[in-house]
Amino acid sequence: MSLTGSLLRATGPRGSLLRDRAMRLAERVTTPLLPADYLDLFDPLRAGADLRGRIVAVEPETRDAATIVIRPGADWAGHRPGQYVRIGVDVDGVRLWRAYSLTHGPRPDGHISITVKAVPDGLVSNHLVRSSRPGTLVHLEQAAGDFVLPTGGGKLLFVTAGSGITPVIGMLRNLFPVADSGVVRLARSADYDITVVHVAPREPDSIFIANLRALDEAGLIRLVARYSDVHGRLDLGELDSLVPDLSERTTFACGPSGLLEALEAHHAERGLTLLTEQFRVATIVAGEGGTVSFAKTGTTVEADGATPILDAAEEAGVLMPSGCRMGICYGCVLPMREGAVRDLRTGEVTVAEPGDGVKIQTCINAAAGACDLDH
Repeated sequence: MSLTGSLLRATGPRGSLLRDRAMRLAERVTTPLLPADYLDLFDPLRAGADLRGRIVAVEPETRDAATIVIRPGADWAGHRPGQYVRIGVDVDGVRLWRAYSLTHGPRPDGHISITVKAVPDGLVSNHLVRSSRPGTLVHLEQAAGDFVLPTGGGKLLFVTAGSGITPVIGMLRNLFPVADSGVVRLARSADYDITVVHVAPREPDSIFIANLRALDEAGLIRLVARYSDVHGRLDLGELDSLVPDLSERTTFACGPSGLLEALEAHHAERGLTLLTEQFRVATIVAGEGGTVSFAKTGTTVEADGATPILDAAEEAGVLMPSGCRMGICYGCVLPMREGAVRDLRTGEVTVAEPGDGVKIQTCINAAAGACDLDH
């Protein structure tokens, strides 16, 4: 056993002192990196590490969509069907974060999956669909979102358009899993009465249409598929005829903003219950330096591209959380709601879209454009 290994295994007050000294020595040897940075090379999915996942499969769904199967790290806390996960992907040296719905309920193998449609000029979506490979590491946040399957059954209507089917398919697969022998009927799913109105530009581009048809043919859901090249744009005036018992159902809808806004007006006029989920599209351009805004205080600080945000903010009189100078790491972590920062150790750029809340260490990151911190 090495001397450092012996020190790290020592117990009692003296053992604690020896461990602290050993860690300080290791930090001096590995600077500007930390010992944890080297552990990340050997076991990036270990407990206590930044949450990551390893891609284990990329499964084509349509000509421009693919399901990405990921083995999450040990600290993954699980999810409820319908929730989404934010995924950080490094594209051309810039870390970009996007939110994708989880397209499975909890799986026996512990893996999670997202289904991504490559959109024009979409850096992350095109990278995931066209370039991602098994073995690639991605960054993860814990699952989030309230657009989830209600417990206890009930009469539900799902209205989806395009990739808006992704959170719904996660709910349906949890209720009605598919085995080699076909769809499995579970006792806990017997109290659900589900109709799905799914809209797509044309049938070949309809993600998960085979899954939806199989559930419809098994009598587990009622599917109403509408294709723009055949039926034209969905007219909500026809919804009563498409779903005769509409007033008895709770509606869940996910898709483009135009459809959701029309549904909100339609259901509000009728006094019907509607829950919606909408995907955002935003572009953040990284640069050198910029303004750093602190949401809770209303303070804005000018910061150059070479000064840690922690130092720039403190010089401007902002009281910042930090334990760095006392040897307590990660005390300076704050959520970045929007913007871009550059890691001064590695040069990597992390980008957050509006509302993301991506956690950053302010002691090692500098502004790479305007950024908004939740502090």
